[in-house]
Amino acid sequence: MGINVKSQYGGSEAGVVSFSLAVTEIARACASTAVTMSVNNLVCEVIQAIGSEEQKMAYIPKICSGEYPAGGFGLTETVAGSDAAALQASAVLDGDQWVLNGSKMFITSAEYAGVFVVWAVTDKKAKKGSGISTFLVENGVPGLKIGREEHKMGQHASSTNELIFEDCRIPKSALMGKLNGGFKTATGELAGGRIGIGSLALGVGLAAMDYATRYAMERKQFDQSITNFQAIQWMVAESYTELEAARLLLMNAAFKKEMVKPFARAASMAKYFATEAADRACFNAVQMLGGYGYTNEFPVERYARDVRITLIYEGTNQIQRMIIARDILNSLKEST
Repeated sequence: MGINVKSQYGGSEAGVVSFSLAVTEIARACASTAVTMSVNNLVCEVIQAIGSEEQKMAYIPKICSGEYPAGGFGLTETVAGSDAAALQASAVLDGDQWVLNGSKMFITSAEYAGVFVVWAVTDKKAKKGSGISTFLVENGVPGLKIGREEHKMGQHASSTNELIFEDCRIPKSALMGKLNGGFKTATGELAGGRIGIGSLALGVGLAAMDYATRYAMERKQFDQSITNFQAIQWMVAESYTELEAARLLLMNAAFKKEMVKPFARAASMAKYFATEAADRACFNAVQMLGGYGYTNEFPVERYARDVRITLIYEGTNQIQRMIIARDILNSLKEST
């Protein structure tokens, strides 16, 4: 739960490449466990990056050790998904306390999180995206209510809930990082989260194709294994090639982050390509099993449901295309 977290805070300090590899292997077995792991590491890294030493020591070891089963990443709202700068949740300073009001949607592990990293508007007069700050909110404080669990298409073992803040009072010291500097932190940390989600998708895609390929080797039609047919061979070749390309893109992004080099474009490319490739691989796996692939007696239908959300969370793949294009265009402008 703290693979890329410093050992002084209870992490294993293994680095981003190891984090990516670990998420992929865990996702081969369970996408829900992998997303919990990815979000927990994301929360720890946010606190490690901008928290005070007191805040780091108070919360990161509890997440890494499992004392807190999870950490929560409170950014998304009903009106602020891809457009994260459109947040409406607010925090107003009242004496030595901040008063939070508003709500957050689709928060992974909300029921089990010991602490939430929450973004809220602290300067309503500032231009869009400029008046947002980051806070640490402990689960169970008065004024914070965990909403109902969402009933999702896939990843059923990962809880997803709404957070509701109604005059929720937290200490003045709960502010993390610079006042009104939270939006830059959110977008920066999301880039790292994309490595985790791309790695998760890769693991699910590999699990699906491994199962389907082994099944196809045993399945006989027309007195021979169906792997003798070009249609099956091409699905195997295409999916494994795309998944291997995804792995290399993820390793490139992870290595750049680990070396403290600019990695946002690489992370978006990796997340976009890996999740699309995994989605295709999972549906190829369903097709390779034929009618059995559509039943819950075989795991490929679960892989297909579990992988679909990876094209949506940590920034939709449509947004990833925009990020990639914008970064390329800006770099070309700067070079002329």
